[in-house]
Amino acid sequence: MGYKLIGLAVAGACGAMARYGLSGLFRRGQHIGFPWGTLTVNVLGCFLFGLIWTLTQQRFAVSPETRAILLVGFLGSFTTFSAFLFETDQMLEQGEWLMAGLNLAGELGLGLAAYLLGAFLGRAI
Repeated sequence: MGYKLIGLAVAGACGAMARYGLSGLFRRGQHIGFPWGTLTVNVLGCFLFGLIWTLTQQRFAVSPETRAILLVGFLGSFTTFSAFLFETDQMLEQGEWLMAGLNLAGELGLGLAAYLLGAFLGRAI
Protein backbone atom coordinates (compact mmCIF):
# COMPACT_ATOMS: atom_id res chain seq x y z
CA MET A 1 0.00 0.00 0.00
CA GLY A 2 2.86 2.39 0.77
CA TYR A 3 4.32 2.25 -2.74
CA LYS A 4 0.89 2.88 -4.25
CA LEU A 5 0.46 6.01 -2.16
CA ILE A 6 3.94 7.20 -3.07
CA GLY A 7 3.13 6.65 -6.75
CA LEU A 8 -0.11 8.57 -6.35
CA ALA A 9 1.69 11.43 -4.59
CA VAL A 10 4.46 11.61 -7.20
CA ALA A 11 1.93 11.57 -10.05
CA GLY A 12 -0.06 14.28 -8.27
CA ALA A 13 3.03 16.44 -7.90
CA CYS A 14 3.85 15.97 -11.59
CA GLY A 15 0.29 16.87 -12.60
CA ALA A 16 0.34 20.00 -10.45
CA MET A 17 3.66 21.11 -11.94
CA ALA A 18 2.41 20.43 -15.46
CA ARG A 19 -0.74 22.49 -14.79
CA TYR A 20 1.25 25.34 -13.30
CA GLY A 21 3.63 25.37 -16.26
CA LEU A 22 1.00 25.09 -18.99
CA SER A 23 -1.44 27.57 -17.50
CA GLY A 24 1.48 29.91 -16.82
CA LEU A 25 2.16 30.12 -20.54
CA PHE A 26 -1.20 31.85 -20.91
CA ARG A 27 -0.76 34.19 -17.93
CA ARG A 28 2.44 35.85 -19.06
CA GLY A 29 1.62 39.45 -19.87
CA GLN A 30 -2.10 38.91 -19.27
CA HIS A 31 -3.66 40.64 -16.28
CA ILE A 32 -7.35 40.54 -17.12
CA GLY A 33 -9.29 38.54 -19.63
CA PHE A 34 -10.54 35.12 -20.44
CA PRO A 35 -8.92 32.30 -18.41
CA TRP A 36 -7.37 30.46 -21.36
CA GLY A 37 -4.88 28.59 -19.19
CA THR A 38 -7.54 26.99 -17.01
CA LEU A 39 -9.68 26.15 -20.02
CA THR A 40 -6.69 24.56 -21.75
CA VAL A 41 -5.63 22.35 -18.85
CA ASN A 42 -9.20 21.26 -18.14
CA VAL A 43 -10.05 20.42 -21.76
CA LEU A 44 -6.70 18.69 -22.30
CA GLY A 45 -7.23 16.80 -19.04
CA CYS A 46 -10.67 15.64 -20.20
CA PHE A 47 -9.19 14.43 -23.48
CA LEU A 48 -6.38 12.57 -21.72
CA PHE A 49 -8.81 11.05 -19.22
CA GLY A 50 -10.98 9.66 -22.02
CA LEU A 51 -7.94 8.37 -23.89
CA ILE A 52 -6.21 6.81 -20.89
CA TRP A 53 -9.40 5.31 -19.47
CA THR A 54 -10.29 3.68 -22.77
CA LEU A 55 -6.77 2.45 -23.50
CA THR A 56 -6.34 0.97 -20.04
CA GLN A 57 -9.76 -0.67 -20.15
CA GLN A 58 -9.69 -2.04 -23.69
CA ARG A 59 -6.14 -2.14 -25.06
CA PHE A 60 -3.57 -2.39 -22.30
CA ALA A 61 -3.82 -4.54 -19.21
CA VAL A 62 -2.95 -2.31 -16.27
CA SER A 63 -3.83 -2.69 -12.64
CA PRO A 64 -6.54 -0.56 -11.06
CA GLU A 65 -3.80 1.03 -8.96
CA THR A 66 -1.83 2.09 -12.04
CA ARG A 67 -4.98 3.51 -13.59
CA ALA A 68 -5.68 5.43 -10.38
CA ILE A 69 -2.15 6.81 -10.32
CA LEU A 70 -2.60 8.14 -13.86
CA LEU A 71 -6.19 9.37 -13.59
CA VAL A 72 -6.53 10.41 -9.95
CA GLY A 73 -2.90 11.31 -9.27
CA PHE A 74 -1.69 13.02 -12.42
CA LEU A 75 -4.91 14.17 -14.10
CA GLY A 76 -6.66 14.92 -10.81
CA SER A 77 -4.01 17.50 -9.99
CA PHE A 78 -3.51 18.61 -13.59
CA THR A 79 -7.11 19.73 -14.01
CA THR A 80 -8.75 22.30 -11.77
CA PHE A 81 -12.46 22.60 -11.17
CA SER A 82 -12.01 25.06 -8.31
CA ALA A 83 -9.99 27.55 -10.40
CA PHE A 84 -12.60 27.31 -13.16
CA LEU A 85 -15.38 28.23 -10.72
CA PHE A 86 -13.30 30.94 -9.04
CA GLU A 87 -12.52 32.60 -12.37
CA THR A 88 -16.16 32.38 -13.40
CA ASP A 89 -17.17 34.01 -10.11
CA GLN A 90 -14.63 36.79 -10.66
CA MET A 91 -16.14 37.50 -14.08
CA LEU A 92 -19.63 37.63 -12.58
CA GLU A 93 -18.49 40.00 -9.83
CA GLN A 94 -17.01 42.30 -12.48
CA GLY A 95 -20.25 42.25 -14.46
CA GLU A 96 -18.71 40.20 -17.27
CA TRP A 97 -21.81 38.06 -17.74
CA LEU A 98 -21.06 37.11 -21.35
CA MET A 99 -17.49 36.07 -20.54
CA ALA A 100 -18.71 34.05 -17.54
CA GLY A 101 -21.30 32.32 -19.71
CA LEU A 102 -18.72 31.59 -22.40
CA ASN A 103 -16.39 30.21 -19.76
CA LEU A 104 -19.10 27.91 -18.38
CA ALA A 105 -20.14 26.74 -21.84
CA GLY A 106 -16.54 26.33 -22.97
CA GLU A 107 -15.43 24.33 -19.95
CA LEU A 108 -18.44 22.02 -19.97
CA GLY A 109 -19.02 21.71 -23.71
CA LEU A 110 -15.40 21.49 -24.79
CA GLY A 111 -14.57 19.29 -21.81
CA LEU A 112 -17.23 16.76 -22.74
CA ALA A 113 -16.25 16.88 -26.42
CA ALA A 114 -12.58 16.40 -25.53
CA TYR A 115 -13.37 13.43 -23.27
CA LEU A 116 -15.48 11.81 -25.99
CA LEU A 117 -12.74 12.41 -28.58
CA GLY A 118 -10.13 10.86 -26.29
CA ALA A 119 -12.34 7.83 -25.67
CA PHE A 120 -13.01 7.50 -29.41
CA LEU A 121 -9.29 7.64 -30.22
CA GLY A 122 -8.57 5.15 -27.45
CA ARG A 123 -10.95 2.67 -29.07
CA ALA A 124 -9.54 3.37 -32.54
CA ILE A 125 -5.91 2.78 -31.58
